[in-house]
Amino acid sequence: MIEIYAAILGACVGVGGTGAVMTLSGFTRRTSESREAVIRLTAAVESIAGKLEELHQDMKEDRRTIYSRLNEHGNRITVLENKGR
Repeated sequence: MIEIYAAILGACVGVGGTGAVMTLSGFTRRTSESREAVIRLTAAVESIAGKLEELHQDMKEDRRTIYSRLNEHGNRITVLENKGR
């Protein structure tokens, strides 16, 4: 009778150990996939940050050009208004 209990206990330990190994390998695989996903997302965020910085510089240059032209037109309007007086 003890042999039967020992055989059942041995089978349970064997199945449990196999399940633990499979769980551990699945966990390792998921961890590796998660690490790769984080690397891809980090690269994407860095790329977006670079493009946003370029856009910001372009906008600053456009703003500088627009305000320069507005200033020139304002000066011309002032000259025209002074001639009309």
